[in-house]
Amino acid sequence: MSNAKERKHAKKMRNQPTNVTLSSGFVADSGVKHHNGGGKPFQSQKESHPGTSRQRQTRTTHRPLPESDAKEQPSSRVTFRKKGGWKAGPEGTSQEIPKYITASTFAQARAAEISAMLKAVTQKSSNSLVFQTLPRHMRRRAMSHNVKRLPRRLREIAQKEAEKAVHQKKEHSKNKCHKARRCHINRILEFNRRQKKNKWLETHIWHAKRFHMVKRWGYCLGERPTVKSHRACYRAMTSRCLLQDLSYYCCLELEGKEEEILKALSSMCSIDTGLTFAAVHCLSGKCQGSVMLYRANKYPLEMLGPVTFMWKAQGTPGDTAESRQLWIWLHPALKQDILEEIKAVCQCMEPTKATVQTPDPLLTPSQEKSQVDLPEEKVGKKRKRKDDGENAQPVKKVIGDGTRDPLQPYSWLSPATGIVIRDLSMEMNRFRLIGPLSHSILTEALKAASIHTVRGEDTEKTPHRWWIETCKNPDSVSLHRRQEAIFELLGGITSPAEIPAGTILGLTVGDPRINLPQKRSKVLPNPEKCQDNEKVRQLLLEGVPVECSHSFLWNQDICKSVTENKISDQELNRKRSELLVPGSQLFLGPHESKVPILLIQQPGKVTGDDQRGWGSGWDVLLPKGWGMAFWIPFIYRGARVGGLKETLVHSQYKRSPNVPDDFPDCPAGVLFAEEQAKHLLEKYKRRPPAKRPNYVKLGTLAPFYCPWEQLTRDWESRVQAPEESPAASSPSGGESGSSRDGVPHVPEPGRTAQLSDDQGTPLCDSSEPEGVMDTDGPAGVGTEEAASQSAASSPLCVLRSRRLLRQLSAWCGPRPGGHQATQRAGRGQQGLTREACLAMLDGFPRALVWVRLALLGKGSPGPHTLICVPAEEDRLQLGRDRLYHGPQEPKHSDPFKSQIREQKEKKKLEKRLNRGRAVSEGLAEGSPAAGPQPLTPGLWSGPLPVVTSHCSRVLLGFVTQGDFSMAVGCGEALGFVSLTGLLDMLSRQPGLDRGLVLLRPPASLQYRFARITIEV
Repeated sequence: MSNAKERKHAKKMRNQPTNVTLSSGFVADSGVKHHNGGGKPFQSQKESHPGTSRQRQTRTTHRPLPESDAKEQPSSRVTFRKKGGWKAGPEGTSQEIPKYITASTFAQARAAEISAMLKAVTQKSSNSLVFQTLPRHMRRRAMSHNVKRLPRRLREIAQKEAEKAVHQKKEHSKNKCHKARRCHINRILEFNRRQKKNKWLETHIWHAKRFHMVKRWGYCLGERPTVKSHRACYRAMTSRCLLQDLSYYCCLELEGKEEEILKALSSMCSIDTGLTFAAVHCLSGKCQGSVMLYRANKYPLEMLGPVTFMWKAQGTPGDTAESRQLWIWLHPALKQDILEEIKAVCQCMEPTKATVQTPDPLLTPSQEKSQVDLPEEKVGKKRKRKDDGENAQPVKKVIGDGTRDPLQPYSWLSPATGIVIRDLSMEMNRFRLIGPLSHSILTEALKAASIHTVRGEDTEKTPHRWWIETCKNPDSVSLHRRQEAIFELLGGITSPAEIPAGTILGLTVGDPRINLPQKRSKVLPNPEKCQDNEKVRQLLLEGVPVECSHSFLWNQDICKSVTENKISDQELNRKRSELLVPGSQLFLGPHESKVPILLIQQPGKVTGDDQRGWGSGWDVLLPKGWGMAFWIPFIYRGARVGGLKETLVHSQYKRSPNVPDDFPDCPAGVLFAEEQAKHLLEKYKRRPPAKRPNYVKLGTLAPFYCPWEQLTRDWESRVQAPEESPAASSPSGGESGSSRDGVPHVPEPGRTAQLSDDQGTPLCDSSEPEGVMDTDGPAGVGTEEAASQSAASSPLCVLRSRRLLRQLSAWCGPRPGGHQATQRAGRGQQGLTREACLAMLDGFPRALVWVRLALLGKGSPGPHTLICVPAEEDRLQLGRDRLYHGPQEPKHSDPFKSQIREQKEKKKLEKRLNRGRAVSEGLAEGSPAAGPQPLTPGLWSGPLPVVTSHCSRVLLGFVTQGDFSMAVGCGEALGFVSLTGLLDMLSRQPGLDRGLVLLRPPASLQYRFARITIEV
C-alpha cells in the first residue's frame, strides 16, 4: 500500500474502537478479515462448518462452487472486497454470510460500532466552526455572531463555541491608530522610547527617510543613500562638496595642569610614529593634531587606535595659566579601551558628579497617560490648546545621548594629579564638509553674529545674556571682528587644501535658519571676497593666529544656555509669516540666537606624491540641539550627503587606513574582523553548494578573514629554520608541476659575505632548494604548532615608524640606475643590504606593513584578495610580453570530499530512520549539538596549514580594501604584507622589477600583476 493510501486508511480508522477493524481492498490477505464482537474470525469458532473453508480463498482464485452452495446463490453473484467494505459482484473472492451467529457476541460488537459512530458525530475532528461545516449555499455572514441564523440542530454546539471564544479572546492591541501616532506629543514619546537601546543622531529622522540605516557601535547610522550615488559622491568630494554627520565620534575632555597632562599621556604615544600631544603648534591651540595611542610603555605592541586632539588656546578670555583643557576625539569602537587606559595613566579612578547635562528621564506609561488624557469634565468636548497653561508639562525631545544612565558617572577626578576626565560624547555635533566648495558653502550658510548692546533694564529679559556681556568687553569685540574678517576671506579661496593642515578657527555665528533660501541652489567661489592679496597670502602661509582659535564652545555653561534658549522652528515660522513683505529678511535683534562654533581644517591626502590635498575640507563643531538648524542650510547651498560607505571610499582614495577595519593589531579591529567573518560565512551558507565557489579547490584557505597571526608566524619560522626542506610537505597529487622561488632563509651575520642587491640576489642562501606547492591539510599542521612556540614571545604589530617606512618606500621603487643608484636609495637612506634588513627585523620580527597596490592591467581587487610573490618565470614572461595578464593557480584537490560524502550519507540514513516515527523537537535539536560540528562544503575545516606555501605562489599578505579607482583609472587596493616577506622579496628581485607582486581574488584562479608602493 502506498503512503497516501495508508494515510487515508489511517484517517478513516482514527475514530474507530480498537476491537473493530474495517477491511481494505488493497491488502492481499491469506485469510478473512471478518471479525465478530469478540475480535475472532468466524472460521476459528466454527471450523467444522463446511461454508467457512471457502473464506480462506484469495482474491485472485476462481474455484467452482459446490452444488449445495450453488443452490444458495441462484444469481451467480459472489461478494468481493473493495475499498470501503464488502461488496457483491460477479468477480473477486467468493464469500458467504455465515448461517448462524452468536447473538450476545454480535450485539456487543454492534454496540461498540454504534458508540464509535455517535462519538464521531458529536466530537468535532477539525478546527473549523460549526457554521463552516454547512454547505456553501446555506452559509450566512451573520452566523459567526448570531446563533439563531444556524439550523436548530447546530445552535447548541454553536452557543458553546461562542462562550469558549469569549474566554479565549485576545486583548486589544495598545498601539494607537495612525492619526494618534502622527500626533506631535505621541511622536516625541515614541522617538524617546526608541532611543533607549541605540543612540540617535540629531539628523536621524532626515537620514532614515533617505538612507539605508544600520546599527553600529551602539548608534543608528546611515550606511548609504537609497539612490545610486557612488559616482556622484566621488564627484562631490573631487570638485564640489560632500556633507557627513560625524556626531557619533566620541570626545574626552582632560582638564588640569599642562605638565601633569603631558606627563601622563607621554607614555601612551611615541615620537617614532609622528607628532605627540606636546607638539608646539598643537600645544598652543592653533592646530589640531593626530597621534597613535598604545598601552602605557608598550610601543610598538598593544595598539589602541588613532585619535585626534586639540588644546584650548592660551591667553583667551577667562582662561588661567595653570589650567588647560584638552579634547581627544576618537572612534566609538575605540572609546572603551582608550578611556580605561587614560584613566589608569592619569590616576583618575574616583568618579565625580557629572558636569554634563544628562537627558531628561523618559516618561513611564502612567505619566504618559496623565499628560495625554483630558479631565473628566471635558470628556466628549473638543480639545483646546492652552498657550498659558501653568499645569501643562510639555514633553521634551531627547537631545544628546538617550541611553545615558543618570546614575553612571561620566566624570572622574585624580586626587594625586588634579586631572579631571569628562566624557563629552553626544554633547556636541560634528559635521564634515569635503571638497573644494566647502569654503563657499560655509560662508554662504553662516554669518557672523552681529555685535549689539541693549539697555540695563532689557538685559535681564533677553535669553542670551552671555553674548550681551561679551559685547561689553572691547577686547572680545575686537577678537570677534578679526575672526569674522578671516572667515570672510575663506569664501574666495578655491580649495581647503591651501590652508595649513589642522587649522582651527573659532567663531560665533547667528541663527542659520534666518538666512535659509527658499529654493535649493549651488554656490560657487567668489574671488571678490579675497581682493586683499596680502591678507590672503599671510593666511595661507601662517594660518589662523592663535588668539583667533578661541571659541565659547569650550565653556559648557554657555553651550547649555545656547541649547536651552534655542528658538523653535514653529516660533520662527510664525514670526516669518508676520512679515509685511513676504520673503524679506527676518530681523530678531537681541532675541536672535548666537551659536559658538569651531572650524577645523581637514588636510585630506597627505601621503605620496600624487593628488596631494585630495579630500580636504572642514569640520564644524557646534552645541547639541543645533544639528538640524545647520544641516538643512548646508544642503540648501548644494552639499551632497554621504554615509558610512562614503567614509570608507574617502579613506580609500586618501590611501589611509580606515577605523577600525584596517587596524589588525587593535582590539577593535580584531572584533570587527570577527563580526565581518561571521556575516560573510552566514551569507555564504545561504547559497546552495552548486551556486557558490568551492574555496578548497580554489586554494583559498581563509576567504572571509585575514589570518595575520599565522601569516607572520609562518614567515618568521621560514627565516628561523636554517635547513628547512619544503619538499617534506606532500604535493597536490600531480595537479601542479610548476616550481616557485625557494623558501627564504636569513643566514646569521657571519655565515655569508655581503651581497649586492642590484643583481637580484636573495636575502637567504642561494643553495636553498626550490619548494613544492603544499595543498595537503595535515602536512602543515605540525609546522604551525612548532612555530607557535617560538613566536609566542613576539606578538603581532604594525610597522608605524616613519623613519623605517621612508626607508622601505625607497627600497620598493624600481631603480633603473644600476648598483650605484640602488646604494643611493634616497637622501639619508641606506641601501637594501643584508645588514639593514636584519637590523629592521630584529626590532619588528612579526610586523605588518601598510602598502598600496596598483594593477598594471585590468582587474578590480576586493577585500581578502591574496598578495603573492611572483616566480622567476612570471617576471621573465612579463618582460617578453607586456600584455601578459599573469599565471593561473592550478586547481587544488579537496581533502574533505570523502568526509562530506560520508556526512551526507549519514544524514540521509538518519532522515530515513526518523521518517516513520515522531521525534520530539527537543531531541531533534539537541542531537547535532552533541556531535562534532558538520563540515561546510567548499570551506577549509579544522586548523589551517602553512598559509605561505599552500599555493603555487608564496603568500605575502592580504588586501583589506580595494576597488576600481576613478582617480587613476585602474584597479587599486590597500592592504598589509609581512615585513619579513617583503624584505625577502625585494632582496630577490632585480632593480627594474622591484616591487612587482601578484594579486589573486579569493574566488578566482587568475593572478594579475601589480606594483607595490609604500606612501609616507
